[in-house]
Amino acid sequence: MFDYSTYLSPFTWRYGSTDMRALWSEQTTRRLWRRVWVALAQAQSEAGLLGADELADIIAHQNDVDIAAAHAVERDIGHDLMAELKVFAGQCRMGGGRLHLGATSMDIEDNAEALRLRQALDMLAGRMTTLLQAFTVLIETYADLPVQGYTHLQPAEPTTLGYRLCQYAQDLLTDLQLLAWTRAQVRGKGIKGAVGTAASYAVLLQGTTLTVQQLEERVMASLGIEASAVATQTYPRKSDLLVLQALASLAQTLHRFALDLRLLQSPAFGELGEPFGARQVGSSAMPFKRNPVLAERICSLARLVAALPAIAWGNAASTMLERTLDDSANRRVVLAEGFLAADEMIRLAERILGGLRVSATAIQRNLALYAPFANSTTLLAHLAGVGGDRQVLHEVIRRHALTAWAAVERGEPNPLADLLSADPNVTALLPAERVREILSAGPDVGEAPIFCRKFVEAVRTSGALHAP
Repeated sequence: MFDYSTYLSPFTWRYGSTDMRALWSEQTTRRLWRRVWVALAQAQSEAGLLGADELADIIAHQNDVDIAAAHAVERDIGHDLMAELKVFAGQCRMGGGRLHLGATSMDIEDNAEALRLRQALDMLAGRMTTLLQAFTVLIETYADLPVQGYTHLQPAEPTTLGYRLCQYAQDLLTDLQLLAWTRAQVRGKGIKGAVGTAASYAVLLQGTTLTVQQLEERVMASLGIEASAVATQTYPRKSDLLVLQALASLAQTLHRFALDLRLLQSPAFGELGEPFGARQVGSSAMPFKRNPVLAERICSLARLVAALPAIAWGNAASTMLERTLDDSANRRVVLAEGFLAADEMIRLAERILGGLRVSATAIQRNLALYAPFANSTTLLAHLAGVGGDRQVLHEVIRRHALTAWAAVERGEPNPLADLLSADPNVTALLPAERVREILSAGPDVGEAPIFCRKFVEAVRTSGALHAP
């Protein structure tokens, strides 16, 4: 047993859910290998390559995984799958000698990996669906709540909090659709032998009732996955690349959400905040700190996941001829950790949305400070609408806005309304009172609330909120 006296991956105990860790465990790996061996033996028994008693013996010991025994054999022979095969065969006194007939290691490993990838993708999709549901609830709750909008990190026109949340939810919906498409591309190697030609199986099946194609069809039907139409010694490594690219896309969505939250949680904005426990410590040195650690953790893990497709790209691009083994070591890391990191990010995002703090005071403060600037765009439209020269008036407003900005930066009240209502270029077109009325009007969020509700309705009618 491992303990804390040796290196452990943070994903062993710190990040990711218990069930996702279990799926990527060594125990599950070997159970999946044995499942493929059993499926192969069952199909070969139809061809008369092993008897009913031998098959029953194999099935009876399918779940008797003994990792310690297998590791002991591996230390001697230096081959992990062959070590597991020797242990499995040793447990089956009648049928052990009929295991792995015609097979190469990757007939077992790659079909098992395809099974696990599909299960992992299904697990993530279910959690993404729950997260998307959480977003839709908040979108509806805050569809009408005006907040200051920002472009280039500078105050722009107002939007609503619900509409801002729509942007992350829309990306998440795209990720969910991409994940479903990616899952459909995941196929096993099939039963194709050493270099993918199935020559060894053809020899075994001579004079039997099954063809090589029928053998493969029966094995893959038993496993519940499709076989690649063609393969080398492995399934196409592009499959791994597609999977990790889908995870990287999800990581991008969650990074964007978390990064915006970190900005809006800073005192300069102060509008949103992640949940912060009553006994939570923000800093060992500064007791007053309320650091956005959940959002920062999402960004940190997202950066890791974003880097993983490059490794899968190298594996796929460097598969020389029918196979090389230089993908094996890193695949033990990148696939498991990619899914565990994605799993953890979703869990963190759910936790944030479930306890999201919204400061109405900060929202109103920022709107009051910057609303006149945003409303100057509306004023420009009114002035042009009564015959004013849009280009000339744009310059008039721009000059006064710069003067007003300087005043705001000095901590003075925003003087933009006073400046524009006294400018003859403006008052020649609209009365001063009307100018002030436009500039002091409440935030104009346009169609944002309508867009929010249409988006939520589209998500619901699409069926995306139904877990796979």
